[in-house]
Amino acid sequence: MKRHLGIFFKGAGMGAADAVPGVSGGTIAFVTGIYEELIHSIKQFGPSAFVAWRRGGFPLLAAHLNLAFVLPLLAGIATSLVSVAHLAVWLLDEYPLLLDGFFFGLVAASAVVVSRHPADWQWWHLLPLAGGLLLAHGLPSLMPLVTQVGNADLVLVVGGAIAISALLLPGVSGSFLLLTMGLYGTVMEGIRGVDLGLIGLFGIGCLIGLFGFSRLLSWLLRHHHIATLQLLVGFIIGSLPVLWPWRELVRYQLGAEGQMIPLDYRYLTPADFADLTGDSAHLPAVVALMLAGAVLVLLIGRANRNATAGSEQGADKEEGSNA
Repeated sequence: MKRHLGIFFKGAGMGAADAVPGVSGGTIAFVTGIYEELIHSIKQFGPSAFVAWRRGGFPLLAAHLNLAFVLPLLAGIATSLVSVAHLAVWLLDEYPLLLDGFFFGLVAASAVVVSRHPADWQWWHLLPLAGGLLLAHGLPSLMPLVTQVGNADLVLVVGGAIAISALLLPGVSGSFLLLTMGLYGTVMEGIRGVDLGLIGLFGIGCLIGLFGFSRLLSWLLRHHHIATLQLLVGFIIGSLPVLWPWRELVRYQLGAEGQMIPLDYRYLTPADFADLTGDSAHLPAVVALMLAGAVLVLLIGRANRNATAGSEQGADKEEGSNA
């Protein structure tokens, strides 16, 4: 029960992160130590699940799909998305600098936590690290092209597939990609208003992206573990500029419904931001929230390392006693 409750709250953290443009639920999964279990569990949903059910009924199916992990995680994500959708929209409107400051510190510290994982790092791992940086930087600029794939229904399906794939990547925010596709407001309003048609189309896209991309990530983690981790670190670091609180939108385009789709920003110092906008930069509060986000992630990362070390020691003792 204690494990299930912990997984529920980790799922709630993922859902809360994905409701905010610029932050990835995959980052929360990585920091809280459930990332690889999440990827491998999602991969199990497919034809092999039907085979497991035929062979052993529901008990074998539940074990195959790792439902003891998946169900509380999904419950946490769903609960958080429905509840945080209202709060996220309000905070983005009323306190954007403070919200960006908190998540900037959180994501920056996440890069530190994730980069500790490789045990035998080599110089050539700089290549996937650089690849992650470039992809994280260039991906948002490609997202407006999604609006040209066809009618509004097809755009929702494609947007869902892309957004859910980003959820699985630390550092790349599905919400931010939705924003650059011009779909963020539409999807969030649909969730808040329980628009079943919109949710259904978006959900179909999510399922397509989830099953396809999870298999790719699972294969990469199994066969190229350290290089894949470095790619993910690159994604996390590359996403940081999007969360810099003091920035100016310098290039945008209008979507089909007249909504503004951000394309490029100019990053400012707090003093330049205050001079440009005439508003306060809220420097002390933003820095305090940056530090709070960073400390939170570092504490969670430390707790997970201690828990992992404890479980490994317990396994070694059990193996020794059996011997």
